[in-house]
Amino acid sequence: MSPRPAAAKSDRSKGGKRPPVKLAPGVAARVAAIAAVHAVFAEHHPADSVLDDPHGPFSSLDQRERALARAILGISLRRHGQIVDALGRFLEKSLPRKSGHLAAILHVAAAQILFMDVADHAAVSIAVDLASQDHDARHFKGLVNAVLRRLTEGRDAILASQDEAVLNTPDWLAAGWTKAYGAETARAIAISHLEEPALDLTVRSEPALWAERLEGAVLPTGSVRLVAHRSIEAMPGFAEGAWWVQDAAAALPARLLGAVEGKNVADLCAAPGGKTLQLAARGAKVTAVDISIDRLHRVRQNLDRIGLDAELVAADILDWQPGRTFDAILLDAPCSSTGTIRRHPDVALLKRPADIASLAKLQSELIARAADLLEPGGVLVYSTCSLEPAEGEIQVQRALAKLPLRLSPINPAEIGGLTELCRSGLLRSLPTDLPAVEPRMGGLDGFFAARFVKT
Repeated sequence: MSPRPAAAKSDRSKGGKRPPVKLAPGVAARVAAIAAVHAVFAEHHPADSVLDDPHGPFSSLDQRERALARAILGISLRRHGQIVDALGRFLEKSLPRKSGHLAAILHVAAAQILFMDVADHAAVSIAVDLASQDHDARHFKGLVNAVLRRLTEGRDAILASQDEAVLNTPDWLAAGWTKAYGAETARAIAISHLEEPALDLTVRSEPALWAERLEGAVLPTGSVRLVAHRSIEAMPGFAEGAWWVQDAAAALPARLLGAVEGKNVADLCAAPGGKTLQLAARGAKVTAVDISIDRLHRVRQNLDRIGLDAELVAADILDWQPGRTFDAILLDAPCSSTGTIRRHPDVALLKRPADIASLAKLQSELIARAADLLEPGGVLVYSTCSLEPAEGEIQVQRALAKLPLRLSPINPAEIGGLTELCRSGLLRSLPTDLPAVEPRMGGLDGFFAARFVKT
């Protein structure tokens, strides 16, 4: 049972309906954050599914409460390891299984006490109140009060003793990144994940003009980067379709197809649609394929807003029979998404080593299917938003050994002259790339891309 305010007395004089309970300022945000943290940690739901649920805990919040709830959730996920370590210092044993949302209540309160500019007494008192209103957690409200008060007293010493890079990164991910990129880079990647990223936009034209209007900066790749201080929908240029949200690294693979005007191009695993928009804007005849009808609906909405068109197909690519081949194909394959941990910190908490193996198998099958759908001499770009070589470089080795494909090396000039992103003719971006004086304005999603030509 989710924590909720105590019921108000019924007003039977007006239709017999109970009037809605108005929560004190800031309480609704904590209730939503607790529900979201419980959904991610206890029920293993992706954070985005909670945030976007039209009937979920965030759906009824006003703009200010929603912003606070998102901030609390972000810190709770991003600093998960430090929070667990800090709370563990004051818990003599594990929390009981039947304790409702107790773990989430403690976690959310600790996130505020340790890392947010929130009055300690407010974080503690609200947590105790919400615990008392949870059917199973109410028996432990004394524990909540004691642990959180001790946490406030020991905060500075605890934070000084913690290694944030180690505590907030699962061991198996850290070991894999150390093997692939070296210990220094692996640690730098882990630290970069603790910084909330800026917002990247792909603009249809005149990036310098839109960077000025939106108070951002143009990156070497042509994307516009800014720190948003209002909702996306309220920003200049959104309604008229001048730009769309897309990480700068995610915008690179579509460029690797070269001149696409008038060509028949398939965008496989197309949702959420940023690459479809890029290809359509450059004059390609795009067929966008995705297994999810709901996600394709969002692609259609974005196409309509931008004023572009593409053929949308809901299908499993492995079974799809279009009855024709394509001049070029972009395959942004399903992956572990470990390259997006900075934007989606729940990825580090939800993924497991076994996921990499199963996804790598699917990726190999999708590359083979894409090769079948490609015209001889046609170009195939394979990409993933993963930091794992099993989903990148190793897939290239397997494809070249088994399929009628040859590698077409990527040139730094194609990606804004960023030579550090070109490794042996392949594209590999890291969260540590594109550093900036202000950390939030630096970095890229971890992305991989390779370009093939069908022989």
